[in-house]
Amino acid sequence: MPDYDPEKMKILLVEDQASMRKIEIKILNELGFTHIIEAEDGNVAIDLLQDMDDIDLIVSDWNMPNKGGDELLVWVRAYKKYKHIPFIMATAQADREQLQKARKNGVSGFVPKPFTTEELKKIIDEVLGVAPMEKKAFSEGPVIGSSGKVQLRVAHIQITDHLILGVLKDKIEKGEMSPKYFELETLCMAGWNPVEQALDKGIVDAAFILAPIAQDLFAHGVPIKLTLLAHKNGSAFARNSNGGYAKPYADFFKGKSFLIPHKLSVHHMLAHMFFEKNGLKASLEKGDDVHVNFEVVAPVNMPEFLGASQNVGGFMVAEPIASKSIAAGICKMQFLSGELWENHPCCVVAVRDDFAGPHTDAVYEFTQLLVEAGKHISDNITDSARIGVRFLDPEATLGLSAPVLSNVLSTSNGIMTNDLFPVLQDFDNMQKYMHDVMGVGSLVDIEKFIDSRYAETACRDMPVSVSKFHNQKADIDARLVCKAIPSAFKLIVEDGYVKIYRNSI
Repeated sequence: MPDYDPEKMKILLVEDQASMRKIEIKILNELGFTHIIEAEDGNVAIDLLQDMDDIDLIVSDWNMPNKGGDELLVWVRAYKKYKHIPFIMATAQADREQLQKARKNGVSGFVPKPFTTEELKKIIDEVLGVAPMEKKAFSEGPVIGSSGKVQLRVAHIQITDHLILGVLKDKIEKGEMSPKYFELETLCMAGWNPVEQALDKGIVDAAFILAPIAQDLFAHGVPIKLTLLAHKNGSAFARNSNGGYAKPYADFFKGKSFLIPHKLSVHHMLAHMFFEKNGLKASLEKGDDVHVNFEVVAPVNMPEFLGASQNVGGFMVAEPIASKSIAAGICKMQFLSGELWENHPCCVVAVRDDFAGPHTDAVYEFTQLLVEAGKHISDNITDSARIGVRFLDPEATLGLSAPVLSNVLSTSNGIMTNDLFPVLQDFDNMQKYMHDVMGVGSLVDIEKFIDSRYAETACRDMPVSVSKFHNQKADIDARLVCKAIPSAFKLIVEDGYVKIYRNSI
């Protein structure tokens, strides 16, 4: 099997954002690569290639001004002198159509942004012909544990949005909750890309995942259903502490980049709404008519990215990333997500059909216990914060503390965990804004995507909050608002907003 020596290789790194190049160089250095040539766009990369004969690998962003990664790829493959060079495309816009286009043009491999050291190493090994046998941490498909109960393997990342899973795990370990139908196994992952891939491939049975990512998986045939909200609200829009925030305030963000955790995220949508309201065109696409460039960065890397450059206007991210960064003086609070879209959904619980089908009782029980965990957080903030530190930061890599988490959990308009019923209309609003206004994602049949029977049972005695969607004046589909249990709710439409209340019983 062929091998390579990172210290002897020369890499051409093509990325228009200087702060992003800095992070990517750091990742390459961690892998042992020290000879790295930088280019800020495809045109500069071409000039460098024409002056060199010893580039061993190209790692290029897709979306750049002047000449993008796709155009650079076409140029490289058109010349005999360069066409042999392995070409990795790093992109935050890994739509299936784009991937097909790049494959047709001769790309060697893809790495979705934001990527981790492990993800980049894996794709470099593949394109350079080094393909060690993958060690699977889990078997694909449901597994029966030693107790005779099915193992429920659930993926999550290190954000407060996923705390109900941590509380449930803690209560099971303490014997305060004893699932009858399943054994719980949680898997903390480095970012949204591995969560998405694990759910797609069946490496996990369920995942706490951004709603638009789950919808996109469903749209492309991945056998999953949304069964419950993971929370409501819970994210923050923070601006860079540097740069002189003053009237006219929109000018502070103009000409800068802005960080989001994923293209398919509520954060992307809400940030887009904010900039649009302030007369700014914001986009992942580069162009002279774009005032604010969105950049996809892993939540845990956002503070470092923001602190490295005044050209980054800020970020929108789940807590506790924003609160920690504000406390460190890196940024200042602009607004909480719940202030822009009151009581909005964000992360959801998605379960694979091949688990839910034969293990329906386990999914009912899992949903019920998550709802109880959410109520525990609402009623016991101090205890939940202590649990959260252990669950979200077990190796102390985030420097998370119980006081910070307590503040996040008690903030007005902040995260809500005692109202987890998925209102179908909210998801229809979300997908239509992203698809019709932003040109992002695919439209799905919401009634088929959301399997509300589990939440119908688990949330029957819980309150349902009012949802107010930004500038919603479209016709309201009462069937989508409370399809599952119409007898338990009443729908009111006031001033173009959907308002949902539980009927008196």
